[in-house]
Formats: sequence, structure tokens, C-alpha cells
Amino acid sequence: MTRLLDALRSATTVVADTGDLEAIALHRPTDATTNPSLILKAVQQPAYRPLLDRVARDHAGAPTAELLDHLLVAFGTEILKLVPGRVSTEVDARLSFDTRASVERARRLIALYAEAGIARERVLIKIASTWEGIQAARVLQAEGIRCNMTLLFSLPQAVACADAGVQLISPFVGRIYDWHKKSAGAQWDEAAQSGAQDPGVRSVTAIYEYYKKFGIATEIMGASFRNVGQIQALAGCDLLTISPDLLARLSETDGELAPALTVEKAKASGAERVPADEISFRTRLNDDAMATEKLAEGIRLFSADAVKLDALIEQAARG
Repeated sequence: MTRLLDALRSATTVVADTGDLEAIALHRPTDATTNPSLILKAVQQPAYRPLLDRVARDHAGAPTAELLDHLLVAFGTEILKLVPGRVSTEVDARLSFDTRASVERARRLIALYAEAGIARERVLIKIASTWEGIQAARVLQAEGIRCNMTLLFSLPQAVACADAGVQLISPFVGRIYDWHKKSAGAQWDEAAQSGAQDPGVRSVTAIYEYYKKFGIATEIMGASFRNVGQIQALAGCDLLTISPDLLARLSETDGELAPALTVEKAKASGAERVPADEISFRTRLNDDAMATEKLAEGIRLFSADAVKLDALIEQAARG
């Protein structure tokens, strides 16, 4: 009998969403993604504390922001020893509304990877899908620095990212599901809102249909899953980035898995062109309460974890 994880690999590129090197080695994903929250979680484990101490020691006297970048690249470099593909490393979320600073930070991360002997083709720079972040990605992509746009909750964000020529987008599934479940309160019907009807799944499906119908080359990587059903409902998506606990569940469960998303079905969909200019982007995003709230909340949460990570770095730097 086929394991669900192996069945998924035949339809979709499997990516690990973690900074836990042991989990990556165990589940053998093609790529891996990180973010400030995942690195914060990893660096607090005894197994990975030496990475933090080494960065503080090797770059003693450097500003905290530079130490943070060195730490992110240290984790990314170790991850790339375990995966055949790419690692996603995130620009500080506190720069989400600063195009120039985001570009400069991304260039520095790529330069640090280059110093470590890592080709830029193996690195995706993660940037929040604000208008400013998308414009930063436009500049970076033109320079050959590939970007992964995160905190993406809506089709207008996806369309603007495609217009900027980004390499990959990470539309969130679980956080959309969370918002709708909370909004519905006692009226929420879990059975009726599962599988293909899950609001997060529907959002990613709409983006997939749009991209494939109009021949957009940007890769789509579903992210932020709450259960195996959401993953199964998006089998066939270009990539799916999955937490270690759900990867474990997939690897322990027997079952077959037919692609739920296909290019053929997407091309036959009713997707219609959406404008990608700034006013349309801001207006449509503002009209979507869920996307507006989750984008703002995501930036706040990642920024808060970046502050905590700064504190740990400064503590390590003091010895």
C-alpha cells in the first residue's frame, strides 16, 4: 500500500516548512522554507543553540541586524546540505512597508550565501506580499535574485506578484481557514467547509486556475496547513510546504492520491483577468477583510518573533 506522502510526491513537489534539521533529514523534502517564527523555535532547542553561539562568536561586534542575517544564512546553509533543491530565507518582516530596505536586505542575504559557496539559484528570498514588498521583488527578480512572496491571502496579491515576475508565491491556507472559522463562530460547519470547500483551499485553487489559465510562470506553493485534508485537496499544486507534524502524518497513513488540481481543469475554468496596478491592488485588498486582517496580523506576528530573535542574538553576543 502506498503512503500518502509518497502519493503526494508523485503529484506535487513536497517542501518542509521548518527550521528543524532532523525533521528535514527524516522526511526528505525537495525544498525547505523558513521564517522568523520557525528559526526562533529552532534556535531555542539545545540541538541548534551551537549555531547561534557560532554566529555570535564568528561575527563578534557586528550589529544585531547583521547577526540576524548571518544566523538565517547559517540555518539555510545547513538545510541545503539536506535538500536537493532550494531554501527560502525571509527578509525581516519589520521591513514589509519599505521597498528600498527590503531590496538591500535581500541583496545582503544573497551575498552571505555566496560567501558560503551557495549559488543564488538555490535560494528564495521571502518577502511579505504588501505592495512595497512586491515592488522590492520586482527589482530583485530583475537582478536574478529569486523571490518567494509570503503572507499571501488573496487573488489581487497573487496577480500583482505575477506582474512583478516573481519566482514563487506562498498562498496561505490554514490562516484563511482560521479567519473564516472564527468569523462564523457557532455557525461554522466543519464538514461543509472541508476538502475542496475549505475557504483556504478555495483561495489557492482560484489562484492556481488563474495562473494556469493565463500561462503565468510564477510557481504556486500552498502553505500554512491545519490538517491533512487541506493538503489532499491541493494535490497537484506546483509545490506544498508542510510542517513536520503533518509530514509525519502523511508518511504514516496509507492511501492513494489523485491530483485535485490540474492544468487542464484550470484552463477550462471561468477565471477572468484582474488588473495589477497599485490602485486596483490596494482597493481590492482593502475590500477583502480577511486578506487585509491576516496580512497585517502576519506582519505583526513575524515582527514580534524577530524582536525575540534579536534578544536571543544579543544575549549570545554578550556571552
